Amino acid sequence: MPEVTPINPPEPPTAQSGLSDNAAGALAYLFIPAIVFLVMEPYNKKSFVRFHSMQSILLAVASFVIMIVIGIGMGVLSFFLPWFVRSLMFSLIDLAWLVLGLFLIFSAFKGNRVKLPIIGDIAEKQAGV
Repeated sequence: MPEVTPINPPEPPTAQSGLSDNAAGALAYLFIPAIVFLVMEPYNKKSFVRFHSMQSILLAVASFVIMIVIGIGMGVLSFFLPWFVRSLMFSLIDLAWLVLGLFLIFSAFKGNRVKLPIIGDIAEKQAGV
């Protein structure tokens, strides 16, 4: 009996190197990977990863500036507010940053492109999306 071979034999599966776009987009919100992803191939060629990396960097800069402004405001209010009220306010602000960061990480991991107001528009322009 003759041996039958398929016309187009299936190619053996290749090992995937690197992270998926979703995982890289989520990791970008940890700041240091965002910088790495913007300079390292193949991630700097993918618009999804570039967008989340740029948004992460811009969010970190914005949060730094906002915390300085809030710190100065709290310094002025220190004459009127007791220390525990100021501590509670800083804790609530830190919690809000944490919740926003986790939301962005999980959204990117699921493949969603959540665009923050102002920062998201700038990130899109910088990432060339």
